[in-house]
Amino acid sequence: MAPRWRNRWLAAGAAAGLMLSAYVLVGATDPGAGPGAARCQAAHDKREMRGAWLTTVGNIDWPSEPGLSADEQRAEMDERLDEADELGLNTVFLHVRPTADAVYESELEPWSRYLTGEQGGDPGYDPLEYAVEQAHLRGLELHAWFNPYRVGLNSDIEEMAEDHPVEDNPEWLVEYGGEGFLDPGNPEVREWVTGVIMDVVERYDIDGVHFDDFFYPYPKDGEEFDDDASWQEHGDGFDDRGDWRRDNVNRLVEGVHDRIQDTEPWVRFGISPFGIWRNDGSDPTGSATSGLESYAAQHADTRTWIREGMVDYVVPQLYWERGFGAADYEELVPWWASEVEGTGVDLYIGQAAYRVGESGWREDDALSTQLDYADDFPEVGGDVYFSFTSLTGAAEEAYEHLAEEHYADPALPPVADPSREGQPLTGAVTGLTATADGDGDGDGDRLEWDEVDGARSYAVYRLDPDEAALVASGDAEDRCEALSADNLVEVTGRTSLEGLPSGEDAPEGTAYAVTALDDYRVEGPVGALADPRG
Repeated sequence: MAPRWRNRWLAAGAAAGLMLSAYVLVGATDPGAGPGAARCQAAHDKREMRGAWLTTVGNIDWPSEPGLSADEQRAEMDERLDEADELGLNTVFLHVRPTADAVYESELEPWSRYLTGEQGGDPGYDPLEYAVEQAHLRGLELHAWFNPYRVGLNSDIEEMAEDHPVEDNPEWLVEYGGEGFLDPGNPEVREWVTGVIMDVVERYDIDGVHFDDFFYPYPKDGEEFDDDASWQEHGDGFDDRGDWRRDNVNRLVEGVHDRIQDTEPWVRFGISPFGIWRNDGSDPTGSATSGLESYAAQHADTRTWIREGMVDYVVPQLYWERGFGAADYEELVPWWASEVEGTGVDLYIGQAAYRVGESGWREDDALSTQLDYADDFPEVGGDVYFSFTSLTGAAEEAYEHLAEEHYADPALPPVADPSREGQPLTGAVTGLTATADGDGDGDGDRLEWDEVDGARSYAVYRLDPDEAALVASGDAEDRCEALSADNLVEVTGRTSLEGLPSGEDAPEGTAYAVTALDDYRVEGPVGALADPRG
């Protein structure tokens, strides 16, 4: 799939005016003096979550099968990340702890079985280290996705590595419905899980920590989750076991959030709960739905996490179509939007790419229509798709339709701390040069610039002569008008970019601007512009 800006600039070339003589480019002006480009946020919303879950459990998305060589696994990771870039995504949620084991080098838990086929088997490299490095080169964020409690199927438990934490602490394990779970009611479990997560936060340059919906297990008929021992030992002060269980989960969530904030405050912490908190039949403030309630079934009190600021973002899994009786997407989107309104917690919608092709999801606009509806709610800041390979498989045509309708331009990632807007930790990009495709061989314009100290990524803008003049004027409002979402052509971790449309595809006098994004994803000031033909 070709980058979307190629086609956009083919059309733009014929319409642009000629005003290059109105200013001088490359070094003669310094429009970067003053506040950072992040001040433009209010005028032009360039930020949106566009993510997908890259699942390792069961080898759903990566690696394609256990036992591949290190080179084969790296090649597959490169392919997935290239696809993410081509699809217009800006965030990958990599499943790094599927069953209390590790898709990274750890002294605390064994290697995941999904790498080599044997839990504890060394794949010969560090997958998370490699994935973070490669994602950042492509301008993608990588959020490390943890299952806090799941240990695996009973067959997995029978084949656990000798250094698995449950082998050393068998009292932590509760077997339920053919699966094993760490006991959320045991304070030692909470301490252990938090320590495992912080080990990753401190050692890897990740952009976020993510939990899915596995807290207490989904209920199964005729089964009881046997946490009697921990309830008797640690349940003082609670008359209701359900309230105690919710408190256990809340303590873990709050503790993880606080530790991240104290250590790496630019690392965002989010959770993707089951899509229904409570039905209005159970609580009049719940949603007008009649499905399973995460509050009662999994003891996941998302409302408390939001209202008490225990998370930075939530991604409710709204895997139902518009008009579905028991859980209508058109009921749940506004309910969740209302829950986050005014809280400072971001809301992204979990989208069911895997359902495309099923009844109710068979049209080309099966995904696009979901985004069409959510667009009317300003609290919705983006979408995350389950799962990654669905976007290039069963949902490929539906996603292409969605991308045409909603992802015509790239998007900057959400900021980690909105209070830092306008206070970038990076300076202006220097040394920007642009080289035109003079021989018309289709290679396109090439940009290069100096590395900026503290830059996490770079935003690249392409400006017609009128817009370039606005940026060169130094006026903040004019600069904001030009550095818009429409003119953003790429977000990258590299200090060069090539293949930009040129020659007859680009208007005469086209100029480029590049800004740096810091650890908080706050955009820095604009440096000198570059004209590939100047």
